[in-house]
Order: sequence, then C-alpha cells, then structure tokens
Amino acid sequence: MTNTTPNNTAHGTADSDPVAKPGFDIAGFDTGLFIGGDFRPASDGETFEVINPSDGTVLAHVASASKQDAVRALDLAADVQPAWAATPPRERSEILRRAYDRLMANADELAWLQSMELGRALPDSMAEVAYGAEFFRWFAEEAVRIRGDFRINPSGTGRIVVTQQPVGPTLAITPWNFPLAMGTRKIGPALAAGCTIIVKPASKTPLTMLYVARVLKEAGLPDGVLAVLPTKHASDVSALLDDPRLRKLTFTGSTEVGQKLGAQAAQRSLKVSLELGGNAPYVVLDDADVDLAAQAVAVAKMRGAGQVCIAANRFLVHESIREEFVAKVAEVMRSFTLGPATAEGVTFGALSGDDQVATVTTLVQDALDKGAVNVLDGGLPAGLPEHGSYFPATVLDNVPAAAAIANSEIFGPVVAVQSFSTVEEAIRIANDTPFGLAAYVFGKDLGRAVQVAERIEAGMVAVNKGAISDPAAPFGGVKESGLGREGGFEGIHEYLEPKFLSLPL
Repeated sequence: MTNTTPNNTAHGTADSDPVAKPGFDIAGFDTGLFIGGDFRPASDGETFEVINPSDGTVLAHVASASKQDAVRALDLAADVQPAWAATPPRERSEILRRAYDRLMANADELAWLQSMELGRALPDSMAEVAYGAEFFRWFAEEAVRIRGDFRINPSGTGRIVVTQQPVGPTLAITPWNFPLAMGTRKIGPALAAGCTIIVKPASKTPLTMLYVARVLKEAGLPDGVLAVLPTKHASDVSALLDDPRLRKLTFTGSTEVGQKLGAQAAQRSLKVSLELGGNAPYVVLDDADVDLAAQAVAVAKMRGAGQVCIAANRFLVHESIREEFVAKVAEVMRSFTLGPATAEGVTFGALSGDDQVATVTTLVQDALDKGAVNVLDGGLPAGLPEHGSYFPATVLDNVPAAAAIANSEIFGPVVAVQSFSTVEEAIRIANDTPFGLAAYVFGKDLGRAVQVAERIEAGMVAVNKGAISDPAAPFGGVKESGLGREGGFEGIHEYLEPKFLSLPL
C-alpha cells in the first residue's frame, strides 16, 4: 500500500500513465529456471510472484528453484568445467563481447524490465544498462590478458613458473537493487577466467538475470556453463556451499547474511568474495564548493531512490556552511519528480516494496523523535497508484549521533545532516562505524581533501564528485563491508588461483 511519513515534502508528480512498452511482451517472457541452456519449471512445480512496486500488481510468476534443481545445476557446471576452462581465452572473450553488444542493442526493453520489477525510475534503469553491460565488455578484454610469471629462483638452482587457473564452479548470490550490474559484475569475470557459474538472483528482481541468461545463450555460451536459479527458498540454493564440487562463493547483500554464508563457506575453505553493507560518510569541508556538494547529492544519494550500497548515508557538514548546504540540498531534492517508474517525466520511483518503506519510515521517525529537524514540508503528491511503495525525498537537519539513521544503512531517499567543527572530528565521525565501503569528500583545497580521503576507512572514496563506480576500477570495502574486489584489473583474480611450477634450471 502507499505509505507516507509526516512532515515530508510534496514533489511534482508525473502523469501516472506508463510509457509504452518498447516492443517487449512480459506475457511471453521466459520465467523458468535457466539450467543446461534451457528455461524449465522447478522440479516441484513451485513458483513465486514478482510484484511491481510502482502499483503493487503482479508482474510475473517465476519458477522457484528447489534443492534438487540446485544440485542439477551444479552437476552440469561440474561436468562442463574442464571443457570451459580449456576453451581458448579469445573464444570466451568473444562470447562476452557479443553479449555486451546484445544488451546494449536492447537497452530500452531491458531498462523497462528493470524498472517494472524494481520500481526504479526509467532514467536510472537506462544508466544501469550501460553500467552493467560494461562489465561484459571490460572482462571480454581481460579474458585474453590473464598472465603469470617466470623467473629464476634466488639461489639460482631452478625456475619459478606461476600460471593462473580458474577456481572452478562458482555460486553467485546477487541483491535486488541492481538486478543487472550485480550479476554481470560476477558473471563477466567468472566466464572470462574460465569458471562455470550458478547465479541466484534476489526474489524481488529475478527477471533481469533471466534476460541476461537468454542473451548469453544467444551469444554462444555453451550449455551448463551458466545457471540462473530464482527461488523463494534461498537456503535451497545456498546449500550448495556444502557440496565439495563448488569452489567459490561470491555474494553481494547484507552484512548479516554475507557473514553467515562466508562462515559456511569457510568450513570447506572456499574462495570467497563478499560485498556487504555500507554507511557512507559524505564529508563537506569548510572550503567546499557548496553548490557542487549539494548538486552531487543528486547522484550520491538519489540514484535508485537511495537504494544503493554506496549511497551517501551520513552527511557530515562543517558548521560554518551547514545552513547554506541544507538549504541548497533541499532545493536539489525538491527538483526530483516522484511517480511510477516508467511514467513520463519521473526521475525517482517507488522503493522496492512496502517492507523497505517501513524501514525508512522507522529510521526517519526515530531521528525526529530524537531531535532532528525535517527541513521539507508536505507529503506524497496526489495521483500516485494506491498500492505503490512510495517514500518522498527527505532532508533531516541536526541529526543526533544517537539516532539510528546515523548508524544504519538507510536505503531510501533521505539526506541526514550532522555538523562538525574540525577536520579531526569529521574523520573521527566518518570512521566511527563497523562499515567501510564508500565515502565522499568535498573541499576546494584538493591536497587537503585527498589527505582526508586517505584517512577515511573505506574501500572507495570519491573526491568532489557524487559518482564513484567504474567497471574499470576495483569495487569493494574494508572492515565489515566485505572481502575482495570486483571490477578493474583486480576483479578477474577473484576467479583465478595461481599455480606454482618448480622447474630445474
């Protein structure tokens, strides 16, 4: 149902009639499990509903994988692993490049599909198609550049040869907030390295990964190399962690779930990469360009309605410019148009479901109860679908450190502002969290801003900009935000094991 929060702003609302579907018929879409190169029903016939968060309607019924289905997928992955590992790197590369070309050629319908299952505004979904597809192009190029080493050992008695070999069958578990990129960021390097892979997409947004499976099949991927297993019983797929044939886990999602799965994987010494929760500080120093810092919020916070793991979470603003920043960021937030994801003119859409609206509502109300000030007035605009999962863009000032919103990942369109008086205080607050995924720093003195960035405990820091992700750069966090890196030159090594060959001189 539609949700509201007291004392939030009304926004412009777009015409609720959706944009025409770009030649895409959801009724004819493959919603079975993708196993062995085919779409098929679950072994027990079970399905689950995918809900459109924009209006609460049922978008599709999708097959729900059982334990039997998961084992069948691993049977095939293990069987074809040797042949896929032996496939020439150029062939693996060309499959990924063809898949990239197909994704980009069908960007309109893929963006529409994402917006329908996620509730995200169409412009953000179009941006994700370009971003997510790029991982296939990047790792198509990396597939032919896997290299080892050759040298004489220090004693001069032999040769050291190091070669890279694929880890082997991989289980990838992806979240709902980036239904394309979170899959391609794992599938791309796995296939490039020569690993077979089983993907369990989030039950809220499984359709995009099924679309990707079809694209890869059309691009020439051999049967059995990829499986996509949507399910409403996550443990039926994660049970594969106990199978000795599985050799790697890659997970993106909550810290709590990721740590549990990581611990389970450790029982068999699986290679593990985890991208977990964040609590990104957004530090605005006293010499910052306030206009730039406020405008950058449009990307750093409002992309995907704030449902992004690297979204700015704690806005730490120097006390001398706090009032100016708050006023300007409120204007930026007012400029967004809230409405159904595919409606004309919409720039931010629904949250992923009523559960997410309830979470954000609780965080905002707790902050208000503890003394925060709501800068924007009003509520949800008129004309929204009755059963959509909407939450208005919100700016909270004077957020106390004790408020839950200052210590939790918000995953919603809320700017929560705290102030500081010294750089040391800003760094202390920024690092006062168990998380360390992303951070943002603004200051005209670039040398000082970079020094602050270097002292913030995070795997990624953007300086004087709101965008941080790049397929050509390593993505990942420190502390409880995860292990390993995705993307960049580093990403493919999460799917490779170095092998040392000791040879006589």
